[in-house]
Amino acid sequence: MRAVVDARGLDVELSVAPGEVLAMLGPNGAGKSTVLHVIAGVVSPDAGSVRVADRTLTDTAGGVQVATHERRVGLLLQDPLLFPHLTVAANVAFGPRSSKRLGRNGSREAARRWLAEVDAADLMDRSPARLSGGQAQRVALARALAAEPDALLLDEPLAGLDVAVATAMRKVLRSVLTAGGRSAILVTHELLDVVTLADRVVVLEQGRIVESGTASGVLGAPRSFFGARFAGVNLVAGRRSGPDSLVTEWGSTWHGEASTADATAPDPPAAEPVVAVFAPSAVAVYRDEPHGSPRNTVEVVVAELDSRGPAIRVRADEQPDGAPGLAADVTAEAAADLSLAPGERVFFTVKSQAVTLHSRR
Repeated sequence: MRAVVDARGLDVELSVAPGEVLAMLGPNGAGKSTVLHVIAGVVSPDAGSVRVADRTLTDTAGGVQVATHERRVGLLLQDPLLFPHLTVAANVAFGPRSSKRLGRNGSREAARRWLAEVDAADLMDRSPARLSGGQAQRVALARALAAEPDALLLDEPLAGLDVAVATAMRKVLRSVLTAGGRSAILVTHELLDVVTLADRVVVLEQGRIVESGTASGVLGAPRSFFGARFAGVNLVAGRRSGPDSLVTEWGSTWHGEASTADATAPDPPAAEPVVAVFAPSAVAVYRDEPHGSPRNTVEVVVAELDSRGPAIRVRADEQPDGAPGLAADVTAEAAADLSLAPGERVFFTVKSQAVTLHSRR
């Protein structure tokens, strides 16, 4: 797919292989939902094309814009949007009756089969008003699948569900998403969705793809600010100032170790864009500037503190280039001893061995 929507500042090109789940991440307003709506035919791009399998659904140059109901593209949203006046069975049978022209018996049998696939066969005769949030989302998934789409688009389908229900729903999604070679795109803000469901990841910022790769690659070594925040790690951007160091645009030098991929690559060019990535657990917090073994020390202003089980996440103000503030995980006892509070100035330190430098090329 290649789509440009000038009015919304979107310029995206991506592809999803048969049987693959692509997670699309990014901050609010990055263009994720717009991409899904272009594929579904709800939004017409100013320029571009959309192909699913061997069918062209949109081609602005050729004047092609297949109607939404003829695209064989399923769309599952946070709101199940079930027809309130129909039973569960009738909701799911709607697709087969409309797209495959099945009769009453055939469409009801299709509904029964797909409800069984999502562990909701016992809900056939209920009305949507009698469903819990998790049950309604299972029915919405069955309804989308019953139309036998070539591609499935999921826009925050698990948002708002409690932990136990979301866990069960992920299990269902994993088993049915790519059955029969179906492609799927998942928009989510939940790390667990990516870990359990996605094969590949793209990160959108301001309508552009700024990072892409395997799910494990992006989560393990993010190159974008949002990717780092999403994966729960720190990221500092700059330019290479030596084989194991970078300098930021505001003159701060960071030392680390080259990633495995960079270490085996040809000699990198001087001043190439690089990022330093390190875990919040590797960051120590001090009231006064320390002296000794840590090679990376920065003075920061505490922006917020957040409880994370036995640890306290200390988040600093955003970096001078507007990137998310650095984070440190400390014990509750340490936070109390340091009298940490928003607005306080402290020093973050991290040893060079805990910092990995990645090329952004």
